[in-house]
Amino acid sequence: MPNAGKSTLFNALTATRGAESAKYPFSTTGANVGVVNLPDARLEPLAKIAKTNKIVHATVEFVDIAGLAKGASRGEGLGNQFLHHIRETELVVHVVRCFEDENVVHVEETVNPKRDIETLNLELILADLATVEKRRERTTKQAKVGDKAAKEELELLDKLQAAFDDGQSARLAGLTDDEKAKAYHLFLLTMKPMIYVANVAESDLSKPESDFIRQVRLHAESEGADHVVISAQLEADLVDLEPEERPQYLAELGVTETGLGKLIRSAYHTLGLISYLTAGEKEAHAWTVRKGAKAPEAAGAIHSDFERGFIRAQVIAYHHLIEAGSEAAAKERGWMRLEGKEYVVQDGDVIEFRFNV
Repeated sequence: MPNAGKSTLFNALTATRGAESAKYPFSTTGANVGVVNLPDARLEPLAKIAKTNKIVHATVEFVDIAGLAKGASRGEGLGNQFLHHIRETELVVHVVRCFEDENVVHVEETVNPKRDIETLNLELILADLATVEKRRERTTKQAKVGDKAAKEELELLDKLQAAFDDGQSARLAGLTDDEKAKAYHLFLLTMKPMIYVANVAESDLSKPESDFIRQVRLHAESEGADHVVISAQLEADLVDLEPEERPQYLAELGVTETGLGKLIRSAYHTLGLISYLTAGEKEAHAWTVRKGAKAPEAAGAIHSDFERGFIRAQVIAYHHLIEAGSEAAAKERGWMRLEGKEYVVQDGDVIEFRFNV
């Protein structure tokens, strides 16, 4: 919702001041895009083994979009812009206001995380309901003339509408994998996975769980979704400090770590992504692939020629390489393997591809 701290969090994530942050509603009117490095402690030790100073992280692209208010599904506020931008994402990070500040306006006048979550989710459900009803008109006509695919789609639409009527999102409608594949082409907002961010005051980070945070956690758990507790203002303040000053600043607040890294990793894994690694004199590099990807597909993340001319992959598990201290030592211990086209890449695999085109 407006003034929940989205733009402040976005600026901290991207270590920029690119998104306008203000104390009034709808200060963000467009979409701001930022590419963020995925924190990965494996890359620095890998770079030392490879004797390189260059490290390339896997990345996640975050988009800061306009806030949503009640009535957005009917185009109120900046609803149409919000819904347009959210349709283009793969994952929704729902920033929920969990701090009191009389200087920062709340569109509902009071801070109530449970209400705010329900308001936003209801607007997304109403938007999806309109999509399903519109689709039903065309599909019903096709089903009446004996179109088998249309009849199957009507069953899917019935299932979705029943969930929406019950106040449930599409991702909680109990769809089969086949139904999910068919529903993908409807571009439903509530089919997208969601992470809930409880945006709290700095002083709340070192305290026991507050009632506001509890509301967010319980809702996230009811959906099987991740939740992350963050002080967006603290994260924004840290950006202005030198890297060596940040641990001391956090220690003074009684905080051992920030929430940004956890949020980025949560987004990465919720999207079903993993990283495999490559290392050489040129660079240590983390590459992004979907979980379950086979070796040729992973090779294609580097270059399409690698996938097209794939022969085999030389693979070492990261922990084995670190324990051995070098590729040669890992090979001597029998930890280096040659894998073919059917090999399913694992997170943290250190891989060298062999190909011919």
